[in-house]
Amino acid sequence: MSAIAMSERAQTAITLGESHFREFKSGLEGAPGNKSKRPNKEIATNIAQTLVAFANADGGELLVGVEDNGEITGLNDFLDEDLKYLEESPRIRIHKDTPLASVKIARVNIDGKIILYFSVPKSVKYVHLTSDGRCLQRRDLESVPIASEKIIFHRQEELSRHFDRDFIEGPQADALSLDLVNAVSDQILKGMSPEKCLQYLEIGEYSFSGLKLRRAALLLFAKDPNRWHPRLQVRIIKVDGTDLKTGEAYNVITDQIVTGNILTLVDKSWESLRPHLVQTKLEKTAKFEQKSIYPELACREALLNAIAHRDYAQEGRGIEVYVFSDRLEIKSPGALLSTINLEDIILQKGAHQSRNTYIARVLRELGYMRELGEGMRRIYDLMQTNELSPPELRSNSDTFSIVLNNKPIYSDKDQLWLDQFDITDLDREKKSIILLGQEGRVFSAQEIWDVVGIVDTEHYRRLVDSLQKYGILTPSVDRDTAKKIARKKKIPYREFPRYQIQIPGQTLSKPPSKTLKSHSIIIESEELRDDRKRIWVGNLNTDTTRDNLFDEFAKLGDIEEIFIPMDGNKNKGYAFIEFSENKSVSAAIDLDKQLTINGRSLTIRNANRRG
Repeated sequence: MSAIAMSERAQTAITLGESHFREFKSGLEGAPGNKSKRPNKEIATNIAQTLVAFANADGGELLVGVEDNGEITGLNDFLDEDLKYLEESPRIRIHKDTPLASVKIARVNIDGKIILYFSVPKSVKYVHLTSDGRCLQRRDLESVPIASEKIIFHRQEELSRHFDRDFIEGPQADALSLDLVNAVSDQILKGMSPEKCLQYLEIGEYSFSGLKLRRAALLLFAKDPNRWHPRLQVRIIKVDGTDLKTGEAYNVITDQIVTGNILTLVDKSWESLRPHLVQTKLEKTAKFEQKSIYPELACREALLNAIAHRDYAQEGRGIEVYVFSDRLEIKSPGALLSTINLEDIILQKGAHQSRNTYIARVLRELGYMRELGEGMRRIYDLMQTNELSPPELRSNSDTFSIVLNNKPIYSDKDQLWLDQFDITDLDREKKSIILLGQEGRVFSAQEIWDVVGIVDTEHYRRLVDSLQKYGILTPSVDRDTAKKIARKKKIPYREFPRYQIQIPGQTLSKPPSKTLKSHSIIIESEELRDDRKRIWVGNLNTDTTRDNLFDEFAKLGDIEEIFIPMDGNKNKGYAFIEFSENKSVSAAIDLDKQLTINGRSLTIRNANRRG
């Protein structure tokens, strides 16, 4: 670049000011009107640190001899040998193992003042360090210390996000299995041509030079997958025991590698894994029968999740499936994306994002996958429905794993208790309620709602009615007595403990306080949620408690439930309160903006109308 062009570039940079891509450094120090030269070594260190930070981020330019506000003070007091020393900074003050390449350096004269101009591009080859081992990265207007591992992780993630979408030079349609493309075309729309199918799926595009294919097309349909990716494979390892051993103790029973393009791999790997998911057991009928150790659909979803979302940019590794005697572990290359929180997946908040956009789209179009994030929720639901412990999710810097344990959700103590209830339709929900009453414990209707995760009154009625018909669920205190005690203790009626579990053939440890009515009318209306009797209370002080709300709103009538959403130890500023009678709701709404608790005037609405 000519001296004139470089001068214009520097002037433009100064006009634009400091930014994520631009930094100014002064050659002077001291109070205004009494400035002197900064030490050469100090400036050289600044130059090295700034250029390292730019290279580790998105590249940038550094102007030395310019104040933070853009005033050009220059380096005219520096000797030629001083300037040469500073110009050597990108070489001598950068760690020898992470050299900066393509650094542009120029002396620029602007209005008679000399400045030094440096620019460096974004680096993809190294994570750069200064000569004293410091790793920095540009963040907005600052160069901040950062772990080199974090930069590597983000670069790998960025590469992985673009891997399946890049257009690949060279391969034509004959690189694909046209039979497979035709089958997919017919599934999407009968009679659709392969070329239109590839364009519809956005993995092929016509240009003046012919059909251009994204890498996703090759990974999905390639006739010779190894030509385009060396590890399009699922390795299935059957282990004898609960730990993989080495040397003379090596305990691998079978080690099978399944290869193929993605669409072939989905079915082939599942058929290879499936036989390992059954176990021969002696049943009560005195016959040996094969039974699934895990819910098959959960295993298939976990395997499909690995194939769809693995990091294909990691070409040296494939998916590994370990079948231990007590668990199934599926490891896929690539850490969880940084935009997804592992805790959100575990809590089933619907967190989802596809690393491989085009691969995931094709698998959804073909019905292998549904909406993003749904597969993981289905795995959790299937494990719970089959009364197995929830999956374990693990993510480190280069691997994401899902572990399905062959372990019941019930402890030995729980199972001994449940074994006393020999009922044909004793499902997980009924077991959850029965477990509330271990060791004679008395529990509330609210606990039944919570432990089962009930969301509608008919569901509650059906469950409770079923257990009462068997004589298992019985009240320990009558309705009127429960209401009196709850009112006295300032407990919403639905939260008052009044149910107990009766073991068939045994006498209750705590007999009911009165003769109670038959099961068909034990389920009182107060136990059933009724949105018409619920209010929404807003503008709460974050320190407001249930007792505060109970004290004020119990004046209006009997309270069945108080629910306060929490954020740590503080409430979220609102609550739901349910009364026994509609007239209490009307009385509460009349107090909108008039009732004050802890210095706040409360907003009160019907629960289904908060605005």
